[in-house]
Amino acid sequence: EGEAVVSTQSTGADSSDEDVAQHPAKVAKKNSSDKRLIVVLENASLETVKIGKTFQLLTADKNKKQSKEEKSTSSCRPDITHQCLLMLLDSPLNRAGKLQVYIHTERNVLIEVNPSTRIPRTFDRFCGLMVQLLHKLSIHAADGPHKLLKVIKNPVSDYFPVGCRKYCMTYNAPRCVRPIQLVTDDPCVIVIGAQAHGSVDVDYTEENIGISNYPLSAALTASKVCDAFEQAWDIL
Repeated sequence: EGEAVVSTQSTGADSSDEDVAQHPAKVAKKNSSDKRLIVVLENASLETVKIGKTFQLLTADKNKKQSKEEKSTSSCRPDITHQCLLMLLDSPLNRAGKLQVYIHTERNVLIEVNPSTRIPRTFDRFCGLMVQLLHKLSIHAADGPHKLLKVIKNPVSDYFPVGCRKYCMTYNAPRCVRPIQLVTDDPCVIVIGAQAHGSVDVDYTEENIGISNYPLSAALTASKVCDAFEQAWDIL
């Protein structure tokens, strides 16, 4: 298995980068019963395409008619995953060691995100990182032995704590609640669709649920959910 290497240190170009580098996130123990939020970004559009002699991430803006299956590029939106990861990994919930993120792509690739990962702020750099990950299967920290991003075996449900509650966020859900109503002192799984159109259809959640009377972007959904858990668990 190959490995790509990425630095976790700040470039100084973005104050947010600097904050993350100075305050590395705690890492929750997997499969433990400790309270934490597990977010699964489902149907993420992360697919590589060869342009000339190099590989690029397939996007709606840059790679028209380049998909291997000639599918409409309007649905190729890796920027949605990028926005969600920035929102999730920058959150106080993540810094406090109470968040774990997984990405499940449209092509059935499952990715585990280390909570201490600093996602590139610019979209072009993010695309380059995802191409490395999908081809090398892991992104290794330059300043330590741990892997920041890695492709792992399906299904994602194998990595959930036993007996945890599992909700799928959708606007068309039969029940709409305030996000804070989902919080208890037990682990909780929240599935958020990272695709451009349509709803998420998975077989490992217990209930489809909404948190607004209006359609929300994936990044806003992630933000509102994190904020609710931070309030309930007194994380500032």
